[in-house]
Amino acid sequence: MILIYLSSGLFLGWSLGANDASNIFGTAVGTRMVKFRTAALIASVFVILGAVLSGSGATRTLGKLGSVNALGGAFMVALAAGFSVFWMTRLKLPVSTSQAIVGAIVGWNFFAGMLTDYSSLAKIVFSWVLSPVLAAIFAILIYLLVKKLLRLFPISLLRLDVYTRAALIIVGAFGAYSLGANNIANVMGVFVPAAPLDTITIFGIKFTSIQQLFFIGSVAIASGIFTYSYKVMQTVGNKVVKLTPLSALVIVLAESLVLFLFASEGLHDWLIAHNLPALPLVPVSSSQLVVGGVIGIGIIQGGKTIKYRIVGKITSGWVITPLISAIIAFISLFFLKNVFEIKVYEPVAYQFSKPAIKRLSNQNIDKDKLALNQRFENALSLKKYIHQTNYLADSSLDEIVKFTRLDSFYFSAQKLNIFNQEAADWFSTPEIKTINNLQGEEFVHEWRLKQRLRKILDDSKRKGENYRKLAKKIDFVVETFRTAE
Repeated sequence: MILIYLSSGLFLGWSLGANDASNIFGTAVGTRMVKFRTAALIASVFVILGAVLSGSGATRTLGKLGSVNALGGAFMVALAAGFSVFWMTRLKLPVSTSQAIVGAIVGWNFFAGMLTDYSSLAKIVFSWVLSPVLAAIFAILIYLLVKKLLRLFPISLLRLDVYTRAALIIVGAFGAYSLGANNIANVMGVFVPAAPLDTITIFGIKFTSIQQLFFIGSVAIASGIFTYSYKVMQTVGNKVVKLTPLSALVIVLAESLVLFLFASEGLHDWLIAHNLPALPLVPVSSSQLVVGGVIGIGIIQGGKTIKYRIVGKITSGWVITPLISAIIAFISLFFLKNVFEIKVYEPVAYQFSKPAIKRLSNQNIDKDKLALNQRFENALSLKKYIHQTNYLADSSLDEIVKFTRLDSFYFSAQKLNIFNQEAADWFSTPEIKTINNLQGEEFVHEWRLKQRLRKILDDSKRKGENYRKLAKKIDFVVETFRTAE
């Protein structure tokens, strides 16, 4: 059944390969510097590597936007996004898979009565605006640098052609790796909380449930590259602005750098640890980056070669895609639940319990105004209650939702065995022993479990970069021992 539910994610991965992933080599193939088959093979290999090795960063942010907690819901969210991307691909528009999956998740949130995390949504939407601008800026700067180097160190046209072809392949491989790391969240991110798999060991190497999901999804991306990406490559490579091989190289490098900046957990944590600004770890669209890079080259060439009608057509697809995806997801979830009687979400209730009221009182919310043990069946009904209550400000909504949410966490022997296998490589022995001492304990609030974990784990690891590593470990423990109500 898990494989059946994952089929929509595979379809979405195939659609991404046909549309987004192809943009890594779109300019190279469009200028006939690299053969399509060569580009497809290299892109496929490095997309898989990037997804399996570095795909978790952007997935966390997508999960905060909306945690799809049932396989049926994850199936339909991925299918709605995949259908939206496939439809746009049929129209030869390089749309964003990131926008499609975000739209579908928001549609699921509305249907399931969940609140959309607007701070995470704002980060993602901001990245949609910022990423193509960054790609255009990088393309302009790299283009000027390359031109200056060629003036300082002139080489023959034949040798330049050889170097450009080799560079397109190398940079394309880097871009494919970054794409896999960044965009695998679009393909399999919704399945991470809903469909955990057991850790497996192959030739002595452990593969966690998330890595298995990412591998399956990245193989689907690779199949999309081989079977259906050529037409979109031609749209991006030739129709927005006429490109030279050197311009194509600059665009791929600019795109690859931006993808890497939005995907690298290591770079992100290093920048934060040194008090430097870091970009959010969110899935961004390779299609947008390519178009941004192409426009950047067009600007440096005077702007006259840019075909603004094509650019307008492409950007309209970016606006329409999330709306279409959200509508399709909402309607499809209704039929899946009410006609086929398939569970598409696990209900999440909220209650003013004693611990929640005590915690809220520490947030300057008058506890005497909170009705003890009053229960709400979903976040929307809680939000409606707050809106109708004069003494609770809307600004308190996020805190109230956070601390009143009812979850279920149980440290069973079976789940501890799973934890011990998956945590062996990155938890210390004392940390694993400490977690095992919780056997038999149960928690109904996520914030209380995190509070307990912060107390019992090593205090010396709560500074700078080590604090962020500890936070990731706590998140892993929370998701491992989460159970259905």
